[in-house]
This record gives sequence, structure tokens and C-alpha cells, in this order.
Amino acid sequence: MPLHDLLSRARVAILDGHAIETGAPDGAPSLPRVLDAAAWLLADGEDSASISHALHERESRASTALGDGVALPHARMAGIEECRAAFLRLQHPVDFGAADGKPVDLVLALLVPEHEVSAQLQRLAEIADRFAKPDYRNALRNARDAGHLRQLLGGSGPDLLPCAA
Repeated sequence: MPLHDLLSRARVAILDGHAIETGAPDGAPSLPRVLDAAAWLLADGEDSASISHALHERESRASTALGDGVALPHARMAGIEECRAAFLRLQHPVDFGAADGKPVDLVLALLVPEHEVSAQLQRLAEIADRFAKPDYRNALRNARDAGHLRQLLGGSGPDLLPCAA
């Protein structure tokens, strides 16, 4: 299944910060709030607590920041049958502890069924390859709205996330 199919319209968002900045020091969004927002998108209207916990747990072990303002928070979970993705473009970048020291403004969160260990690694590598391209990152940063973002994320090019292992 291509990334485009995993990113329903409801799972692509441009966050101006109001939803995640409330109560944050200096008005800046915090990493935990971004992970919670990603979990909320991935939950599809269901309770997002377990997804949020899984994303926080994974991020606590090592940063999922790739550098150049991109992060790929991800987790494997029992009880889901298909992988899901959510994309957030942050108007106010967040410190994900990237090795290059750059804050993150492009976040692609991935939730994968627990049994898909090797498939998850392959998906992450394919996504990282696409986000390594400066022109692609710039296009995402300059997209006019969430619909345009969704087109860019799943547009031309190879399928990024075949869901079947």
C-alpha cells in the first residue's frame, strides 16, 4: 500500500502551534506535545493514549530525527492489523535532539503492526531516502495547504510503504 493511501486527509496536518503550544514555555511547542498530536492523528478518532505511549517510549530510547528538520517517530503496536502514517508540518520547529542540531518542522509518524519488524525497517529506510532530498523537503515546507502536502507525500515516485511484508 503506498504512503498516499496510509495518509488519509485527516492524517495530514499543518500545525500553527496553537493546539500544541498551550502551556509550553516561551510559546514553543514541545516534543511531547508533537508526539501526542501525531498519536491523535494516528488514532483515527479512537483513544490515542496507547499510541502516544508507544511513540514516547520509542523516542525516549533514541531520537527519531533524521536531520535537516525531519523526524520519523515510529512504533510497533499489538492489536493493529495495518500500518498507519500521519504527517505534521510544524510552523514552529521543535527540538528532537537531532545529531545536526537542527530543530524539526517535518514529522512523519508511523505506526506498524507488532509482527512487522523487518518490513518496518525497510519502510523507514525508504522514507528516509525520500526525505534526504532537499527539493522534496522544500516542496513540503512550501505546500500551500494540507491537500497539497498529501499530493506531495504520495505523488509520483515509488510506493514508500508497501504494507504487506
